[in-house]
Amino acid sequence: MAADWVGSVVSIDCGATLGVYQGEVSSVDHSSQTISLKHPYHNGVKCPVPEVTFSAMDIKELKFLDIQNKVNKNSSGKDTATEPSFISTGRHGQTNKTNHSYATSNSSHSSSGPITNTRRGSIVQCQILFYVSNHQSLFFPLSSGSSNSRGTTQTTPRRSNVRNGGAGGQQRSKNDECFGDGTDENLDTDFDFEGNLALFDKAAVFSQIDGASSNSNKSQHHSAQAEQKTQSYRHDENILEGKPVTYRQITVPQHGGKEYCTDTGLVVPSVPYELHKQLLAAAERWGLSLERRLEAVGVCSSQMALTLLGGPNRLTPKNVHQRPTVVLLCGPHVQGAQGISCGRHLANHEVEVILFLPNFVKMQESVTSEVSLFSKTSGKQVSSIKDLPVSPVDLVINCLDCHENPLLREQSWYQSAADWANKNRAPVLSIDPPVSEQPQSVEAKWTLSLGLPLPLADKESRVYLCDIGLPKMIYQEVGISYHSPFGCKFVIPLHSV
Repeated sequence: MAADWVGSVVSIDCGATLGVYQGEVSSVDHSSQTISLKHPYHNGVKCPVPEVTFSAMDIKELKFLDIQNKVNKNSSGKDTATEPSFISTGRHGQTNKTNHSYATSNSSHSSSGPITNTRRGSIVQCQILFYVSNHQSLFFPLSSGSSNSRGTTQTTPRRSNVRNGGAGGQQRSKNDECFGDGTDENLDTDFDFEGNLALFDKAAVFSQIDGASSNSNKSQHHSAQAEQKTQSYRHDENILEGKPVTYRQITVPQHGGKEYCTDTGLVVPSVPYELHKQLLAAAERWGLSLERRLEAVGVCSSQMALTLLGGPNRLTPKNVHQRPTVVLLCGPHVQGAQGISCGRHLANHEVEVILFLPNFVKMQESVTSEVSLFSKTSGKQVSSIKDLPVSPVDLVINCLDCHENPLLREQSWYQSAADWANKNRAPVLSIDPPVSEQPQSVEAKWTLSLGLPLPLADKESRVYLCDIGLPKMIYQEVGISYHSPFGCKFVIPLHSV
C-alpha cells in the first residue's frame, strides 16, 4: 500500500532547525518508518543531493502538493509527463515555486492507502486530493470505495460564470474573479509622462485656487464678525451671563491701614484691635461664648499644624515610630488658652505634644479649663525651660504674647521661652499675635489671624486667616459689610497687596 504514494509531490516540515523540504516521493518504508524524496528542495532552494530520506520522528507536518504525476496531452496530441509542481508552506521565510495553481481545504475525506504520519511518527491515511487542470484549481474528495480512485477520480463540473448575459461568457475561477484577468497585459508599456503632463491645465487650476482663497478670506471675515457678536467660552467657564465678580466684598468702618487678598483675588482689609475687640464682644452677646471660640480656634489651628507637619504623608498608622513632636509655648491669657486647645487636638491625632506653661503666675479661668482638658490627653506639660527638648523639634507653636498686657515680654520666663524657640531651629507658628511696633520676640514662619487680620508689621512671616464661625449679622452689628472669603476652607492664606 505504501508504494501507491510513490510519485506524489509532498512538502515536509521538519521544524525550525531542519526547515521545510519539498520533492517527489521515491520510496516509503513502512517497517523503518522512513520516507525518501527525489529531486528535493530545501526552503525553496534545490538540494545538491538527488535524494533525501526522512524519519517519522523528525517530521512535524506533511502536506501533499500533488498525488502522483498526471499525464497530459499537449496541443499536438503527444503525451507529455507533467513536471512536479512545488509549493512552499510559507514558513521560515522560504520562497514559493509553482508551476500550477492549487486549492487547499480543511475538509477530511477517507482513503484506503496508509502513509507515514507527519505527527508523532504514527500511521494516518491521506485525506485530501488535489487535481490540477488547465491552471485552474479544483477540489475533489477521494472515493472511499476503492484504493485505485486516485488515478481515475470522477469530477463534478463547476458552475460557469456567464458575464454580460451571453451564453459564450468566459468561465472564471475564484482567483480570477477576485483579482481579475489581464493584469499583466500593459506592464511592458512605458508610462507617457510628457503626454500626461500636457493634459494638466495649469491656468485653470491656479484660477480655482485663487477663487478658493478669496472665498476663504470672505468666510474668515464673516466668522470674525460673528465672533465679535458671540463670545466663545472654554469648557470650564460658565456660559450663562452673570454679574461681574466684585473683589472688594468686605468693607470696614475703621481701616487698619493694610490690605490683603486671597488666592482668588478677594480683598480682605485689616482692622484695628479696638474694632476687633468690639466684634468679639458682639459675638459673646449673641451667644458665641469664649469657650466656643476657643474650640473653633483649636480645631482650625490644629488642622493647619497637621498640614505643616506633613499631613497624610507623615501621620499614618504604619508610621508610629516617627511621630512628630510639637512644643507649645503658652502664657496665662486667652491667647495661651487658644494654644492649649490646639495642643489638645494635636494630641488626639497621635502627635507628641509638650506644653510649656509657667505655674507661678495667676491664670485666667479659660486657661485653667483648657489645662484640665489637656491633662486628659497623652500630652506632656512642663513649667521650666530646662524640661524642653534640646534637639530641634518638628514645630513650635507660639502663644506667649497677649493683646492686653504687652509688659509680659519683660518677665524672665517669657524671655527664656523666646530664647529657647529662637535657638531650637524649628519652624514657628504664631497664633493670634498682637499688633506691636516692636519686633516680635519669636521669629515666626507662619502667622494665624482670627476672623479679620490685624495690621501686622511687614515681615517674612506668611499670614493665614482662620474662620472662627462668626455669623454675618454679628459683623453688620459693628458696621462691617462682610462676605465670607473662605469658600470651602476654614484656613486660607493671605497675600499683601
